Amino acid sequence: MIKRELSSDLLLATKLRLLRMHFEAGVGHIGGNLSSLDILMCLYHQVLGPDDAFVLSKGHSAGALYVTLWSKGGLTDADLETFHRDASRLSGHPPCSGIPAILFATGSLGHGPSLSSGMALAKRLRGEPGRVYCLTSDGEWNEGSCWEALIFAKHHGLSNLTLIVDLNGLQGFGTTNFFSNVAALTEKFRAFGWYVQEVNGHDLVALTSALSQCPSIGVPSVIVAKTIKGNGVSFMEGRMDSHYLPLDRTQYDQAVRDVELEADLVSSRQKDGRE
Repeated sequence: MIKRELSSDLLLATKLRLLRMHFEAGVGHIGGNLSSLDILMCLYHQVLGPDDAFVLSKGHSAGALYVTLWSKGGLTDADLETFHRDASRLSGHPPCSGIPAILFATGSLGHGPSLSSGMALAKRLRGEPGRVYCLTSDGEWNEGSCWEALIFAKHHGLSNLTLIVDLNGLQGFGTTNFFSNVAALTEKFRAFGWYVQEVNGHDLVALTSALSQCPSIGVPSVIVAKTIKGNGVSFMEGRMDSHYLPLDRTQYDQAVRDVELEADLVSSRQKDGRE
């Protein structure tokens, strides 16, 4: 289900709100939030319909999910101001209750593909419409449960299931390839019999096109989205430390300038007919 185009102004506002929320809470994990935010905004504004379900397997990107829900009117500014505070619904990882759009707590990595496979099978057995979408990190594919889910979903022909991999190449303590090399993920997914597409995870047109091409019969789908950790913030891009470290005031101000400058450049290119 492809909806109207996501406006660049709303995307900019959401990125700025993400930075402010994390800065005010003094919380890190910003790099992985910025690598996944474009994917989440594309899903929620252009793809997900009322019969669809979404699971955020990479729970440390909860902030990106919260601001995406905010951009849809599902959370308020007052909600975001409680992020990571005592007794808040908006914990550092998705909570198990309190926010209807969040179906599972996913602070422990590697479970999203299995949860999503179970939901997809349940939908089929009940004759329910809609797809199940699941966003994973690339580091999660160190987990055996993810590969078991690939076997399960293919065996059951869960064509109503789409996994999306946020392939930013970094995890908690270094590169994914250094700690447990799962390079050539695309080829591995194809070997398991899935329908696989590779896209630029920051190109909303490419993402929307890929999501619209997932087959409706026969096999489950996976989209390998090549992203940049800390996308849009000069001193964070491609850096492992952006996985954990929060922003100080100087860094926050620079991050805001970077994001606003990138938005201006994109807008200029569009007006000049170069995009």
